[in-house]
Amino acid sequence: MNTATAIAETGTVNHPVVSSERWVAERRTLLAREKELTRLRDQIARERRALPWERVEKDYVFDAPEGLRALSDLFEGRRQLLVQHFMLAPGWEEGCRGCSFMADHIDGMNVHLAHRDVTFVAISRAPLAEIERFRRRMGWQFQWVSSHGSDFNRDFGVTFTPEEVARGKLHYNYGEWPFASEEWPGISAFCRDDAGNVFHTYSTYGRGVEVMMGTYNLLDLMPEGRGERDVDNKMEWVRHHDRYEPAPPPGACVRAMGRRYGVRSCPSASGTPRRSRSWLAPLHRACGWTARSSRAWPARCSSARRCTACRAARGGASR
Repeated sequence: MNTATAIAETGTVNHPVVSSERWVAERRTLLAREKELTRLRDQIARERRALPWERVEKDYVFDAPEGLRALSDLFEGRRQLLVQHFMLAPGWEEGCRGCSFMADHIDGMNVHLAHRDVTFVAISRAPLAEIERFRRRMGWQFQWVSSHGSDFNRDFGVTFTPEEVARGKLHYNYGEWPFASEEWPGISAFCRDDAGNVFHTYSTYGRGVEVMMGTYNLLDLMPEGRGERDVDNKMEWVRHHDRYEPAPPPGACVRAMGRRYGVRSCPSASGTPRRSRSWLAPLHRACGWTARSSRAWPARCSSARRCTACRAARGGASR
């Protein structure tokens, strides 16, 4: 078996173990493929930069903590602006979990972006007071403004009307999709010339926003990868960073965790402690329940109010 080129993921159970010489040979084979990907990524980046621009004609106005600001003001004196279209609509109690996952990566890199002449800003439709409340909860420091009352979100393809949603097809990510939400994520890039003219240079949506998710890049290096189920919403495991349940200590026996999670016995037939994360929490990251553990678990889940899967199993609504 060529483990370097196999397409199917085998996980960490019964994974092939080979000699050091065989491992190095397999690794070199994969390295050649990785270099192909790196060169392709560089080529696509050049083609992205070569795309024509479109002039931004509308005078968009945003509500910021400093007051009302035009799109050109958001550049803060730099030539390039990177916008995260953050899903936080008026009246929402909290921002989208996936958008929050993206935003968790920003504060640390912001100083580096600034030194490459790039200003980052998140833009949402919610009123500024609602944005600020959630931003304080999350502890973020990056610039975040409100587009409430403007066409900005609609014009850049991330907000839709109830009528469009009811029609069953949204024009999102440069195509028609049967999505059932008025808000969707995206990233847009802008450039400003010496005369103050602003140009839209690039936008990406759907899985294109993964470029902001550095955590995914690291998970892709690991034996278990992203550990996501084959479902439409592969990010079902993601939580706001203040809503994760404490992780079991390394090497903890499932039996030792049983009192907390309602498991009566260790899954090992012999009773030997097991560390299999695939048994503990591939489906319910918040509570640890799996279909193979206990059908009755959702009824006893101490995290039922937080765990979407358990809420669904108990007939509760989830968003």
